[in-house]
Amino acid sequence: MRRGNDPILVIGAGVSGLTTAVCLAEAGCDVLVWTAEPPQRTTSAVAGAMWGPSFQEPAAKTLEWTAQSLVDFRQLALEPESGVHVATVLTAGDMPEPGELPPQVRLIPDLRPCASAELPVGFSTGSSATMPLIDMPRYLDYLLLRLERAGGMIELRTVDTLDEATQGAPVVVNCSGLGARVLAADQSLIPVFGQHVVLTNPGLDVAFMELSDSPEWTCYFPHRERVVCGGIRVPDRWDSSPDSDAAQRILERCRLAEPLLNDAEVVAVIAALRPDRPVVRVEAESLGNSRVVHNYGHGGSGVSLSWGCAREAAELAVA
Repeated sequence: MRRGNDPILVIGAGVSGLTTAVCLAEAGCDVLVWTAEPPQRTTSAVAGAMWGPSFQEPAAKTLEWTAQSLVDFRQLALEPESGVHVATVLTAGDMPEPGELPPQVRLIPDLRPCASAELPVGFSTGSSATMPLIDMPRYLDYLLLRLERAGGMIELRTVDTLDEATQGAPVVVNCSGLGARVLAADQSLIPVFGQHVVLTNPGLDVAFMELSDSPEWTCYFPHRERVVCGGIRVPDRWDSSPDSDAAQRILERCRLAEPLLNDAEVVAVIAALRPDRPVVRVEAESLGNSRVVHNYGHGGSGVSLSWGCAREAAELAVA
């Protein structure tokens, strides 16, 4: 267990790892991050990204974690360098009656039904809200800078076992994402392939998300200089290479929904494997004389859960 000023080792430099490291460093802990890839090459860098409700298990905890993240992201939106801003978000899909709204949906600020004329072409029912959008490349740089200002350090290093990690520090926080399938011997983790097409921003400031259970849907997230368009999900695909046919379908759907995007140039096609798990794992366990805190399995909700999970993981690490 942690003794006095012993360092805390965080494994992973995606949004979960960096946020947890920031929480620990700003609380006065000596923090070192080990990561196989720099932040800009992690799965998090490929995210859209938008704060939104999470329906993952454990439901009561994900509700709490999402609510905490909303508080943090709204505060971050006041910092221009963070890459976070609050925007109008239109969502296509039937909206439950007010008395039937699940608690996750009741978290959404300024939620209201909207008229069909407010929605993109091809969608007839939906809602409007104001929600935080996160420009992930800028945001990851911001988190890294905030970590360094708090005295934390990051080191490019592959970790093969948790035993190896505990030799470096008596307290280890495992934010390795899909890597936890091997590192924590967790076979319940599976990859879910996701892909976005990044366009220049032609002046778009309203985000859009289609609610759908289909493997492909329409969504776009405008940031200061770019628009991130999606979406696609392919469970249990291990190849993270971008799919050119899927990219073309994403472009066609988004440009049909928002004609402004017809004048936007394609900047990049980005893809990654989301770490999906039946239950988000935030818990501590003993490994020999060391404590290991796990914070992984967030699926496509890593950003939305990030601050809530990080704060709890940090508390477990110093307990």
